Formats: sequence, structure tokens, C-alpha cells
Amino acid sequence: MTWHTSYHRWNEFDTLEADLKSQLDSIQSDEQSLEDAFYKNLEFGTGGMRGKLGPGTNRMNIYTIRRAAEGLARYITEQGQEWKERGIAIAYDSRYNSKTFAVEAARVLGANGIKSYVFTSLRPTPELSFAVRFLHAAGGIVITASHNPPEYNGFKVYNEDGGQMPPVQAGELVRLVNQVENELTIAAADQDELEEKGLLEWIDKHVDDAYLKELRSVNLNPHITYDMADDFQVVFTPLHGTASFLVEEGFKQAGLKNIHIVEEQAEPDPEFPTVSSPNPEEHQAFEMAIEQGRKIGADVLIGTDPDADRLGVAVPDGNGSYTVLTGNQLGALMLDYLLSQQSDLPDNGILIKTIVTSEFGRKIASHYEIETLDTLTGFKYIGEKIREYERTGEYEFLFGYEESYGYLVKDFARDKDAVQAAMLAAEIGVFWKTKGKTLLEALHNLFDRYGYYLEDLKSIKLEGKEGAEKIKSIMEDFRNLSIEKVDDLRVVAVEDYASSKRMEVDTGQESDISLPKENVLKFILEDDCWFCLRPSGTEPKIKFYYAVTSATMEESKKRLHTLKQFIDDQLNKLV
Repeated sequence: MTWHTSYHRWNEFDTLEADLKSQLDSIQSDEQSLEDAFYKNLEFGTGGMRGKLGPGTNRMNIYTIRRAAEGLARYITEQGQEWKERGIAIAYDSRYNSKTFAVEAARVLGANGIKSYVFTSLRPTPELSFAVRFLHAAGGIVITASHNPPEYNGFKVYNEDGGQMPPVQAGELVRLVNQVENELTIAAADQDELEEKGLLEWIDKHVDDAYLKELRSVNLNPHITYDMADDFQVVFTPLHGTASFLVEEGFKQAGLKNIHIVEEQAEPDPEFPTVSSPNPEEHQAFEMAIEQGRKIGADVLIGTDPDADRLGVAVPDGNGSYTVLTGNQLGALMLDYLLSQQSDLPDNGILIKTIVTSEFGRKIASHYEIETLDTLTGFKYIGEKIREYERTGEYEFLFGYEESYGYLVKDFARDKDAVQAAMLAAEIGVFWKTKGKTLLEALHNLFDRYGYYLEDLKSIKLEGKEGAEKIKSIMEDFRNLSIEKVDDLRVVAVEDYASSKRMEVDTGQESDISLPKENVLKFILEDDCWFCLRPSGTEPKIKFYYAVTSATMEESKKRLHTLKQFIDDQLNKLV
């Protein structure tokens, strides 16, 4: 089927939703826009289905939502009547059409005899993960595009454990979604009828209360936050998203009093008007928080992304302003605190991180005789391992994190949880203040002890069909490169996760990588340095990750600069 066929099918559909019909009419003479909207169906990546809003099979709209929900309904139906009765929990964020999409998904599930539990208003993604487990549901849906620009929305699917669907389950779901021949004609039951039949149940406070009760377990030393309540200042911004209620309630539970909200960013707003990107990974997202922090002399600044699964932290720099910590740095501080503050660590405790996350964490965990496991990028793999170890008892989960500002402290949720992370970040700030240190000084203590680990990330945005082809070409070009050294750093091995092979550069010997196949290429250098290429699973981007370490900050900065320059030079030759 060509994109022309899909376009004409939509354009000739008599009952196409009026707003989508108007948008389609407005681009009917723009062949490039039409092709991009119809040349493929939205696909599931590391974070589910995500795309721009608008008409078309390659866009987020009520029909592509129905298609995804119909595929999920068929998956649930295959599991049997018990799963249909257990139902699906559904949450949504502050983006355009989020509640509409949530209800549309419930209507399709209801037409298949499957119950839905839908939150009455906006809720964070980690609370949805918790709700699936709390309600003993068969799965969950979150309508969110996380930190993407305003023109995006998405559809994330969770399994019965409250984790994002791992590859085998996701593969089965994709197969069933792809069997749906016409997204325009999917049955969607009447909302009022579903409510009357008990197939659509609205949920709110009792799930909130249960989550907040579990949230208390995140704090290891609750007495210190109470003791320092009058002297510790926090600035918090939800970046126009969903985190306000749970984070503020969590801080109250922890005894913290001086919580200052960035009021201009407190209200949910799908336009995210005060930031160029609602992403705590981007330093500009902290500009208003930094301004407020300077005025009051805040000890820590905390920001969450729109669906509250990612957390960023900025800390005093000693010069009257604030430094935004990287995800790797904050993860290292959290890990060290969690391990150092427990007097009886389990013999089989484990840290779980991703392959593009710093080796800093492994070094810290090793000091405490804790093993580290690497997974592919995407928190679904961390959630999958937590479930496996819960079942087998082989390891006890202690902490999971990824460089892209995702952390999980306690496994009552099975996805990265910025609400939990906010509680822990504040407590760590309080702890170090009692020692007369800022979090930045605490980080440098870790550098002094374990080495100066520095990382960076370069993202190249390549949209549309041509962009996808360019990303594919870049990956293949780097696969064909023969790289033996980067400046004075020898390349030790090349790991190609698409073929699941690791090749030792000196000998040419190959070994298997025991992870699922994925289009990722990683070059391992000596001295714990490396760089990695990975096409994003949720955005039209290819990402370049860099990581170095050495005995001094100056040498690490030099190595990082050299590594980034090397990649830029290679790209200039290839592009």
C-alpha cells in the first residue's frame, strides 16, 4: 500500500473527525507533508508509540489511538476472560488531546468487553505504573509524549507488572496492531454506556493515597529532613506538567517546609510557554528556577518533565549561581547515598543501569561489593529485570537509573519515577548540608575517590522519511569504519548490538552479547572511556554518547573534548 492509497482512504472517509478533516484539507497540495503523514504507521520504540499530532497514519490522532488500543484489546483477549475483567489502567498528561485519547482508548477496550480504570485528571507516568500493580490490572496505558515539543503526543503501554512492555510482549502487541486493517472503522463504545456497565471506572484519590503511603519508604533517614526543615530551601518546577500534587505532598510527608514553587511553570499547559523544551535535561528549562533560587538562597533546585518520569537537579556552584547536574552525576550521588546509608546491604544486591550510562555507578557499586547489570537503553529493560529477580530471587534490586535523568529507588513502581527521585534528591541535599557541604562538593568528593567521570551527549535531529534514511546511513558508515585509536586512547573493542557481537580490536576475536538485538554501536576505549551511537526509539534523532574518566578533572575534560572532536570530524567526512 502506497502513501497515496492511505491518503485517499482518509480523504474519502465520510465521517472523518471534523478537525482532522480540516487539517487534511489544509495540506492537500503539499505532497511532502502528505507523504510524511501517510508513508507508514506509527511504530512502537523504546517508549511506545509517539509522534506529531495531526491527520495521517504516521500521526497521533483518535484513529491511530484506536488502532493501538484495538491491538492491545486483541492481546488482552488472547490472554482470556480473567485478563479482560482485570482491565487496563489509563493515565494522561497535560498535552493536547491527552484526555480525549485516554477516553478513546477506553472506548475501544470497552467495545471489546475490557474494563478500563481512567484517572479523572492528569497524573504522572510513575503513578500509572503503580496503579497497574495496586489495582491488579492486566496492563496500563499512558497518553504522553514525555519531554517532546508541544506538537507531539504518545501512547505508552504497560504490562501486568506495571513496567513498559519488553521486546517479546511488545513484539506480540505490534503484530496484533499491524493486523488491524483499517484504523478508521474500529468500533468504539459509547462512554456513558461503558460507565453504566462498569466497564469504565474513574479513579483518583484512593490510588493517590496508596502511592503516597509507599512514597514514605523512599526516605532512608526521615529524621534529618524533619530536623533541618526550617533551614533547607527547595525550589521546585513541574515544567507545566503533572508532578505538582504528588511531589508537594511527598515533601510535606518528609517534613520539608520551605518548598518554593516556580509559579509561572506550576500550571499544566500543553504549550509549555516558558521553556523552549520541557525537558530537565536541557539547562534552559532551569532558568526560572535558577532565578528564584538566587533570590532565596535555595539549597537545591528540582525539576520534573511533563509526565514526571524524569528528574533534573541544580545545585549551588559556590559563585552565586547553580550548576545543573547531569543524569550520570545525580545517579552517582543517589547510588552512593543509598549504599552508604544502609548498614546491612544484601549479599545479592544489584545495581541496574543501561549501556549508555556512565561506568561511574559501577565503580561506586563495586566499592560496596554490589554487582552491576547493564541493560539496553529504555527503562522497560530495567523493569523487566526487576520482575525477573523478584521471581527467581537471584538478586535483590537496590537502584536503577539511566543517563537520561531516569531513576527508580523503590520498586513499587516499575518505571523511572521522578516523584521518588525528588524525595531522595532533597534528602541527600539535607544530609550533605548537615555535613557542611553542598551537593556539588559531595560530587567532587566522589570524583576524588573514584575518578573524574565526565560524559556528554550530541543529538542530531533528522525528521521525516529522508531523515530516517540518513540515520540508517550514518549507522552503517560507522559500522564500516576501522578505528584503532582516538588520540592517545586505544580502541579495545567494538560492540554491535544489532548483531549481538563484541569484537576485540587487537585479535579480531568475536563473542556474543547477551542482550536483545538493537541498532546500537559502542566503541570501548581503554581507561573506562567509550563512545556510542544510537538512533532514538521515540524521536527522529540519532544520538552520540561520550564517556571518559581519568585521575584529574583537567585530563578528563581534555579527553572529552578530543573524543567529541573526533566524532565531529568523522561526521563531517561522512555527511
